[in-house]
Amino acid sequence: MTKSLLSLAVTALILSGCSLIPDYQTPDAPVATHWPQGPAYSPTESADVAAAEQGWRQFFQDPALQQLIQTSLVNNRDLRVAALNIDAYRAQYRIQRADLFPAVSATGSGSRQRTPANMSQTGESGITSQYSATLGVSAYELDLFGRVRSLSEQALETYLSSEQARRSTQIALVASVANAYYTWQADQALLKLTEDTLKTYEESYNLTRRSNEVGVASALDLSQARTAVEGARVKLSQYQRLVAQDLNSLTVLLGTGVPANLPAPLKLDADQLAEVPAGLPSDLLTRRPDIQEAEHLLKAANANIGAARAAFFPSISLTANAGTLSPDMDGLFKGGSGTWLFQPQINLPIFNAGSLRASLDYSKIQKDINVAKYEKTIQTAFQEVSDGLAARKTFEEQLQAQRDLVAANQDYYRLAERRYRIGIDSNLTFLDAQRNLFSAQQSLISDRLSQLTSEVNLYKALGGGWYERTGQANQQASLQAPKG
Repeated sequence: MTKSLLSLAVTALILSGCSLIPDYQTPDAPVATHWPQGPAYSPTESADVAAAEQGWRQFFQDPALQQLIQTSLVNNRDLRVAALNIDAYRAQYRIQRADLFPAVSATGSGSRQRTPANMSQTGESGITSQYSATLGVSAYELDLFGRVRSLSEQALETYLSSEQARRSTQIALVASVANAYYTWQADQALLKLTEDTLKTYEESYNLTRRSNEVGVASALDLSQARTAVEGARVKLSQYQRLVAQDLNSLTVLLGTGVPANLPAPLKLDADQLAEVPAGLPSDLLTRRPDIQEAEHLLKAANANIGAARAAFFPSISLTANAGTLSPDMDGLFKGGSGTWLFQPQINLPIFNAGSLRASLDYSKIQKDINVAKYEKTIQTAFQEVSDGLAARKTFEEQLQAQRDLVAANQDYYRLAERRYRIGIDSNLTFLDAQRNLFSAQQSLISDRLSQLTSEVNLYKALGGGWYERTGQANQQASLQAPKG
């Protein structure tokens, strides 16, 4: 009988080859085949290493930032949740995949029962015993139309999408830590600039006050000098608050406190980032994990259509077992004690008030929704890269112009101060030069921060931030379906 059960299982597997899942075709990318061109863009150049394969240790050249990113990859809670989601979806896939195979179980039981005389057919009390040992298959569905296989395929694609979701989370985390670090650095630089400027304003105010006491400077000059001092104090409080808040934001991203043994950071105006190649728009389809995640979810929705179609057809389930039955423990495995059960069951849907049709329509609509989401993800990715390419050239030009403006304001400040001290110009011209220089220096730091964050966002938009080191992509195997 055991051989019969094995033969039954083999036959079931042979019959389970039909699938009603529609043939999947990747939708066409709803974007242009090349990046935008124009005055805001530099000519795109090919490179040996794609941005997505450029390790973040090579892209981010600040050793302090490298250590912070490494800390966040170990301790960040969002990344930890994403990893646990993968484990959860893997378990769900294994559960669903197990339905493709018969569940074989062995059971043994025994019972002894005393029957009173007034309940016995013989009129005498007695004790009866029964022992059994069986091996069987319980309610196994023959997947003739691929319903179970379709559900297994849906679970697999959902699991694969969770893998890509984790990649997206890590890439976003690397970029977020970098942007938070650069913001922290920029606000620290602005705080230092404000402290130095406040000292200069206070020195100028003290000189003006002494000049006012001897009758050289007017009360208006003294009042104007004081407004500059108070304005700088306002900025000082603002940047003190921002530096503290920046550190709090960075701490949340790290998942722990900022390490006390951070290496000496690079200066904000140093070469912080390596160049990233743009590649081709079509590269995004294979290198952006959010696009791959959207496509896996689309494939899952496509597989669900197969399951909805299969529900229109009959389903057959089998229950079978074989074993021995005896009133005595000693005779349990003796000849003539064999027993078996074969119980097929067929379920044919006849009337369900349109429920099956509605389920199929729903699954088709869900696929259309996922097609739109997939296309939208591609369009968003194309926009993010295009914005980054436009920012790259224009920020370079803007920064150079801002540096020239700071240099011009420094000359203006030196001349204005000299002319004011020797009495040629009024205090108003000198204060105007001070304020213009302070404003230009603040703008230079802010523009540098904007340039850095735009380059980080471009690196992220191109799919960079997954590998720690360049060349690591060639060492890692592609995603495989988990073993059941």
